[in-house]
Amino acid sequence: MKKIIDFTIRKNYSLNEDTFILVLHAPELPEIKVGQFVNVKVENSPLTFLRRPISVHDVEPEKGLLYLLIKKNGKGTVQLSMLREGDKLNIILPLGNSFSIPSNGRCLLVGGGVGIAPLLYLSKQLKAKGLSSVVLIGARNKNHVILQEEYGKYAEVYYTTEDGSYGEKGFPTQHSILSEHFDHIYCCGPEPMMRAVARYAYSNKIDCEVSLENMMACGIGACLCCVNETQEGHKCVCVDGPIFNINDLKWQN
Repeated sequence: MKKIIDFTIRKNYSLNEDTFILVLHAPELPEIKVGQFVNVKVENSPLTFLRRPISVHDVEPEKGLLYLLIKKNGKGTVQLSMLREGDKLNIILPLGNSFSIPSNGRCLLVGGGVGIAPLLYLSKQLKAKGLSSVVLIGARNKNHVILQEEYGKYAEVYYTTEDGSYGEKGFPTQHSILSEHFDHIYCCGPEPMMRAVARYAYSNKIDCEVSLENMMACGIGACLCCVNETQEGHKCVCVDGPIFNINDLKWQN
């Protein structure tokens, strides 16, 4: 069930020049599944009329804590980066569908840029199910390599950087770990990267789910601005997604 909750900021800390994490608290959290997102109201920003959709980075339900990993990418997110401990943040949650959790097999989680956000909560859930996981993250350079220790708590972690300043040089789909066997792939990030991962999954007959990042205005399927073409016609990413199996998309065509 969706709820509108006024969260209290517990912490706001920067990871690098343009990425930060908000730690939010509410006395009672609704159940939040891996891959779902929230819609955040941006106060004190006159030009930010619409809520901002943000992936759930992590959840500690027993403590009432919600974590959001955010990149400053406009007036709305810059305003969010200025929140301080004790400030309030109005959020609609949980929104969208979720990643599928398999019963067995080895999992590969691929993220690029701030698209790594939902992969922490996913890797935590996979480990809780006793599944072996590898997290593969693509970054621009070593200054954009973040959260290695956090992801390392739940999975093996590997990096690529475009300039070779950290990890292997190139893009995630060029990493040597892809020579190993995987049964399931989960991916979130820029669409060209997700399409490249999908091609790898198709060619190796690996089950693969991606988290789409279409522009969303309402988050509830009313405005139709996030519509995406699928094998079954047009679907709203905010309600029918954001998680899609690649076989349901027209990326092979």
